[in-house]
Amino acid sequence: MTGTIGSTVLGYPRIGPNRELKRALEKYWSAETDEADLRDVARKLRVDSWHALHNAGLDSVPGNTFSYYDQVLDTAVTVGAVPHRYRELGLNPLDTYFAMARGVESTPPLEMTKWFDTNYHYLVPEIGPDTAFSLSDRTAVEQFRESAELGITTRPVLVGPLTFLLLSKPDDDAPDGFRPLDRIDDLVDVYAALLAELRRAGAEWVQLDEPAFAADRTQAELDALRETYRQLGGLSERPKLLVAGYFGDLGDALKILISSPVDGVAVDLVTDPATVGALPTLTGLLDKTLVAGLVDGRNIWRTDLDKALATAAKLLGSAGELAVGTSCSLLHVPYDVEPEDIDPQVKSWLAFATQKVREVVTLGRALREGRDAVATDLAVARAAITDRATADRVRDSDVRSRVAALRPENSRRAEYPVRRDAQAAALALPPLPTTTIGSFPQTTDVRKARAQLRRGSIDEATYRRRMREEIERVIRLQEDLGLDVLVHGEPERGDMVQYFSEYLEGFASTHHGWVQSYGSRCVRPPILFGDVSRPEPMTVDWTTYAQGLTSKPVKGMLTGPVTILAWSFVRDDQPLGDTAQQVALAIRDEVRDLEAAGIRVVQVDEPALRELLPLRAARQQEYLDWAVESFRLATSGVTDGTQIHTHLCYSEFGDVIDAIVALDADVTSIEAARSRMEVLRDLSDVGYAKGIGPGVYDIHSPRVPESSEITELLRAALEAVPAERLWVNPDCGLKTRGYTEVGHALRNMLAATTRARATLS
Repeated sequence: MTGTIGSTVLGYPRIGPNRELKRALEKYWSAETDEADLRDVARKLRVDSWHALHNAGLDSVPGNTFSYYDQVLDTAVTVGAVPHRYRELGLNPLDTYFAMARGVESTPPLEMTKWFDTNYHYLVPEIGPDTAFSLSDRTAVEQFRESAELGITTRPVLVGPLTFLLLSKPDDDAPDGFRPLDRIDDLVDVYAALLAELRRAGAEWVQLDEPAFAADRTQAELDALRETYRQLGGLSERPKLLVAGYFGDLGDALKILISSPVDGVAVDLVTDPATVGALPTLTGLLDKTLVAGLVDGRNIWRTDLDKALATAAKLLGSAGELAVGTSCSLLHVPYDVEPEDIDPQVKSWLAFATQKVREVVTLGRALREGRDAVATDLAVARAAITDRATADRVRDSDVRSRVAALRPENSRRAEYPVRRDAQAAALALPPLPTTTIGSFPQTTDVRKARAQLRRGSIDEATYRRRMREEIERVIRLQEDLGLDVLVHGEPERGDMVQYFSEYLEGFASTHHGWVQSYGSRCVRPPILFGDVSRPEPMTVDWTTYAQGLTSKPVKGMLTGPVTILAWSFVRDDQPLGDTAQQVALAIRDEVRDLEAAGIRVVQVDEPALRELLPLRAARQQEYLDWAVESFRLATSGVTDGTQIHTHLCYSEFGDVIDAIVALDADVTSIEAARSRMEVLRDLSDVGYAKGIGPGVYDIHSPRVPESSEITELLRAALEAVPAERLWVNPDCGLKTRGYTEVGHALRNMLAATTRARATLS
């Protein structure tokens, strides 16, 4: 890079094309390897990514995009925002970092929540008036030097100081009224020191990510943005500053940044194409580099290169330098579509990270050298775009007729008191009924059996026998523990969305399309390319087999329409709400078949309800209306005596509290352990009056909570919720845990419940 940006991406996947980092992390955590082994894997992944991006022809390669767990956690460590409880553990720096992410036996981890409206999770920093900010980690400088030794001058990427503080929470010692943003001046001093070190190391550009300003912000927050970048832009010793805003319209923040003394801005023109019209009118842009985010960093469809070039043409002459980039980091898409063995027609419509980099390079060349220089690439893209738009397999007239025939009464049940009484008579559950969220540990044998079935080394009958053996094991364990409502454990499901996509028309599944969700946790989102329908039952056989093993009720376990959309790569050729209706009808058919088979409790999970909420308030109600309606459509085809549960997890729920009520589920289980039952107060304030199961222990950490700890959480829950409406359950499914810790944790949960029941009598 020689001072210009030209073509670039805002970030890149880091888990490894074959999940190398996931395996290295898990071996380190289980003490199978040491720190040196883990760092060797990490360095190779970084080097391979830098070479791949450089060799692809990007003019500017992002650096410091690698993380062992999460970029927000990395920032907290960099600026010294490590809470005392982790410092006092006396661990080395890397293990202190992992303690913040995962917890240890004596100390829970930091709270975790969603990164804006994506399925990526970040660790929530804790900031107080006494947080001692300092430049405590120089990984960004070290990785810049590491890339420079390879002959590649990278552009270090940092979470911007304002976004970091706006995503933080006050620590436990902070006084009422304190906001982490109150510490911005102190934090700017640390960023100034880091920028100076990067400049001395040879960095020409540094990227500061400020996606928090794609959401609604107060005037005080906008004023802080103005002052922060006035200070950072005015530093005497610094690299050029590129401030990136993505996931939506930056609004007034864009004007502030362009009028500030920074050197460039990156804007997301995929999520908010209307920004294109506003950019040429903004005073000051002629003195800056504009990185136009024309290639979608969050979805996997080929870019319409003709359309992208037409957009770029509208921006020519409006900025000092016009560069081409992705709308956001490519962290949110898989590495490469080429190894995928999927339908060739569908595959021709797709672009993963590797292909998106090529698209950016092609657009950059077209701007510099003219369309003739990339005529072949443009023609190939044009043909794929046309083929997708006209393919018969994308539209199903039967599905569309069924959606057109829907009426409001299709998504309504009897009033809750009527249902409550019918369910109480049918289920006869004790006070504070206990259950789990659905999945049980996925053992090596279970995963091996699924892999063997895919390879064809065992037949379907053998596979089903092994899964039934695992289901029986799970049922017997739950009976021994004394749980009240059981689950079959979901051994047949590798993922709560992918499993269903493999049974639904309109979806395609990848084999290698892994995307990081948090830490070592990866998901393989299916691709929703066409109209959705359910040719046959998906879960009925497994659930009824489990019910036949016990006299206790077994929950049917399904994933809701909003979560299926949120955790898939979804078609972009029709409104999301239309697609949600199609998926909801497919789930509705499954719910009705479960009831017909004798299942009296059905859980339809919607953990992503908050995730898809638009960042701007003006757009939120429209989303919430169709999201709620799709859930109710999926769950309203059953009788009053069938109890509908739902589950929500790891989000800031305040903005969707009214929607949670409107879902009209009979029982809602919800993440609450890390936040110490805070959400119950919000639900109480809006008059929520149905069953609620606040998670009483955090399953995302390997630590086993003591019974006394769970007792305290139950006591707090009982202060907010009447006992007749309170359920007891973990925060989330148990798939990622081991049987030993699950057994101990559930026994402690049951012991705490027994004590709580005794206080009721």
